[in-house]
Amino acid sequence: EVQLVESGGGLVQPGGSLNLSCAASGFTFSSYAMIWLRQAPGKGFEWVSVINRGGDRTFHVGSVKGRFTISRDNAKNTLYLQLNSLKTEDTAMYYCAKEKYPTEWGRLLYRYPNLSDFASWGQGTQVTVSS
Repeated sequence: EVQLVESGGGLVQPGGSLNLSCAASGFTFSSYAMIWLRQAPGKGFEWVSVINRGGDRTFHVGSVKGRFTISRDNAKNTLYLQLNSLKTEDTAMYYCAKEKYPTEWGRLLYRYPNLSDFASWGQGTQVTVSS
């Protein structure tokens, strides 16, 4: 059974930092691209950062470029998201998800992700940015 467990969220002041983790089990983690998504109150899901299965290619949505960094440790079956210079508009529930099945795109990341590329989301971790 695929399991994704996010952690590391919390309440932080604007300008602060957090490091989110996503512990994966039940599948061969190193074979799948992984993604972080978020849902702000009253809004739809937005992809934030994606990483290929090898960990050497990433994309970040424009609003977080230069502030967020996605990484993975395939030996530890863990996905990370480092959040720096947090803004109030980053307040959201953050989720990790795995690619539905291994693809060439998941190896190369030759385009931006579609939410439909991913499945098996975790339960989420809340990030609240407030003074």
